[in-house]
Amino acid sequence: MADKKPKWDASRVFILVIVVTFFLTTFAFSGIVIWQLTKDGDNKPQDTAAQTAQSCTSTQAEETLSAPEVYKPSGDVTKLEKTTLTPGSGQTAKAGDCVVAKYYGTLAGDGKLFDENFTQPTAFAFTLGAGNVIPGWDQGLIGMKVGETRRLVIPSELAYRDQAMGEDIPANSDLVFVVKLLGIKDTGSN
Repeated sequence: MADKKPKWDASRVFILVIVVTFFLTTFAFSGIVIWQLTKDGDNKPQDTAAQTAQSCTSTQAEETLSAPEVYKPSGDVTKLEKTTLTPGSGQTAKAGDCVVAKYYGTLAGDGKLFDENFTQPTAFAFTLGAGNVIPGWDQGLIGMKVGETRRLVIPSELAYRDQAMGEDIPANSDLVFVVKLLGIKDTGSN
């Protein structure tokens, strides 16, 4: 009996070439991906939020402000209240912007000051809408114009809720902030 040799017609050769090419390509691509993920250096890709966070940092302010008049709301604070005290005429703040601000924070119940940078030579910068601050700020500063001074009356649900913040802010505190928007930084991520 004679041995039969398999026939290698063109279609079988073509399929074999496709399969081998597929495996080689997959292996090469996987190697490149692994190399990119494990290599050190400044060429690592960074997401836009991380780049914005790195470039959105507090800064020196050109001005110090006088402490604003303490405001104590009458009645219960049940919702976020936004009041423009001085209008602005600059760029409008939107979610994702790196905003630079001065603030003066007091307890709504007794008007006691707990934190401020109005009278300090620094300004506070953060990415609006990124959850870096209490929700009352993320919601309350949207739509503010550069140069505007706005009062925010913030219910505890949009502040620190049932969590005390040291001795200065008791749990379930409603807060009042006077905020002046000094500017919107270009973070290079737009």
